[in-house]
Amino acid sequence: MTKAHRESAELERVILGLLSQRSAQGSICPSDTARAAAGRLAVRGEVDISQGGRVIDIAAARRPVRIRRHRPG
Repeated sequence: MTKAHRESAELERVILGLLSQRSAQGSICPSDTARAAAGRLAVRGEVDISQGGRVIDIAAARRPVRIRRHRPG
């Protein structure tokens, strides 16, 4: 399996996981998928999630966020 296929498969799992948390008639916004994936990357230390230039916990974010490569320290 190529890297692109693995990444697509992971996004599909995230989408289905988020949908499983909704009612049978419920839906999600594509940005929900991006936030969930970004949160997982942040937990692994691969990216930083920021607002106003400060690194934040994406779970506490209530507005648009930025995703950048992790900057140690």
